[in-house]
Amino acid sequence: MSKDWKNRRNVNPPDISVVVCTYNRADLLKRTVESLFAQQAGATRFEILVVDNNSTDNTRAVVESLQTKSPVPLRYVFEPRQGNAYARNTGVEQAQAAIVAFIDDDVVAADSWVSAIKSGFDRYPQLSFIGGKVLPLWDADPPSWLTRSHWAPLALLDYGDKEKEIAGQMPLGLLTANIAFKKEVFTEVGQFSPSLQRVKDAIGSMEDTEFLMRACRGGKTGRYLPALITWGSIDPERLTKAYHRRWHTGQGHFYGVMNDPEWERSSFRLAGVPGHLYRETVQNAMRWLARVLTGKQDEAFLHECQLRFFRGFVKQRRTTPS
Repeated sequence: MSKDWKNRRNVNPPDISVVVCTYNRADLLKRTVESLFAQQAGATRFEILVVDNNSTDNTRAVVESLQTKSPVPLRYVFEPRQGNAYARNTGVEQAQAAIVAFIDDDVVAADSWVSAIKSGFDRYPQLSFIGGKVLPLWDADPPSWLTRSHWAPLALLDYGDKEKEIAGQMPLGLLTANIAFKKEVFTEVGQFSPSLQRVKDAIGSMEDTEFLMRACRGGKTGRYLPALITWGSIDPERLTKAYHRRWHTGQGHFYGVMNDPEWERSSFRLAGVPGHLYRETVQNAMRWLARVLTGKQDEAFLHECQLRFFRGFVKQRRTTPS
């Protein structure tokens, strides 16, 4: 692209910068970006930033090919520091617009997604962020045990068809597979925390959850908008109990790293672990055993996952006491 075009872009910035962070998912990335090409955005101007987080596949070539047919500005940015937080922070820094939207590289957006983001902030100008549903793209029927109670490891989210406020000390979570912020939030609150990020194949990370908590505790408010919809691909590995066990163990680890004083508030602590977590673990162990003994294996697995969370948390605290 020419230097003159870059100068014009700075003078007349887009309304929304859509950031797609990616790592070794060139084939899925193509589908994600093409869903952004198909947006019915009307008068809303947007750009796409693909932040390549040190991929070793043909990600760059895929983006360069897409640039030849892109109906909107499409930029490729390389971030060599490995990890989602680094990639997202770079996307924010490179964004031209006052609104920064995130979508994952294995997700496709409804064709109204960009316009819904713009109209959401127009309707609620006081908000700092908005987010919406991330629904599954099933390639096959999920196993019987995989109910909505197990959606978190699949990076899926659906709070129903009514809008909800996201605010307070322990706000409802949203996903970076479908969320948009006013860019000024990152100046006022700070960036995503690399200490809580997922690196390569690690799972259960907390950088997005912690950022929302920090923003809300700093007085920012957001809103869940059910009309804001994306769909996530479900890797077959994520349909296995082994993956869910790993994810919950990993999330326990990252909760231990986060060391959030509000979440860990309790009447007592033992070995760096808050008392409420011991109580919940005893309850989950009893419920797990009761369901195993009565042959309710699907229900038992839900409680097993909570025990895995406790295991990850305790292991982290033994390694690095709080």
